[in-house]
Amino acid sequence: MTTHPAVSATASVTAYWTFLDGPLGQLLLTADESGALTSLSVPGQKGGRSVEQGWRHDPGPFRAAEAQLAAYFAGELTEFRLELRSTGTDFRQRVWDALDSVPYGETTTYGQIAARIGAPRAAVRAVGGAIGANPLLVLRPCHRVIGADGSLTGYAGGLDRKRHLLGLEGVPLTP
Repeated sequence: MTTHPAVSATASVTAYWTFLDGPLGQLLLTADESGALTSLSVPGQKGGRSVEQGWRHDPGPFRAAEAQLAAYFAGELTEFRLELRSTGTDFRQRVWDALDSVPYGETTTYGQIAARIGAPRAAVRAVGGAIGANPLLVLRPCHRVIGADGSLTGYAGGLDRKRHLLGLEGVPLTP
């Protein structure tokens, strides 16, 4: 996965959008002028994106994402190789970078992410907020973060989708 430096939260970087159908529902993908993906949202997502005036509907910039997502959902791809560009604070960028390092089929906890970025234990709530603000669901694997007790906790796309993604990756789930 290729990432790019943070872009100012006030910068307007989205130029293109398209919808892709998948097992999580109709996915909304957005990309900037260079073709780097800026978001992947699912229907009903807490804080998810919606198409804005001035964006151009064009499936062209999303061909690689479409192929890789199809392979991922078919159980044939374990690591995305796409250009991603996120907009967020330095803290959020550090959290999102830590998410990118959680391997396919494995889970981590909010506390482990905090430790990985050098944040104090007291920062776990802030880490959770940054994870919840992840604009690139599925591609940046926030679904792999679980509670310290092993429970499935918060997911902007809903716990059923989180359960689906972890099951797809072969993560054993407790009922």
